[in-house]
Amino acid sequence: MKTFLITVLGILFSLAVYACPVCEKQQPKVLQGISHGAGPQSDWDYVLVWATVVIVVACLFFSIKWLVRPGEKGSDHIKRTVLDF
Repeated sequence: MKTFLITVLGILFSLAVYACPVCEKQQPKVLQGISHGAGPQSDWDYVLVWATVVIVVACLFFSIKWLVRPGEKGSDHIKRTVLDF
């Protein structure tokens, strides 16, 4: 677990190395050194990105939750045809 955290922190701190100087000048101060290309065109870009992040995190959470504990207890559930085979 300790090596995982160190690896993640190392990757996050090294992100500033990957943006080229030209792209870095086009980005707002928050994104400098992180992303390439033209910066956000309006404030709606931030709203759209964060909305997408929330949706992806929610989908990931529920996917893992229902994969670990599906919750179907019925003996006539369709999964029983595979598990009892």
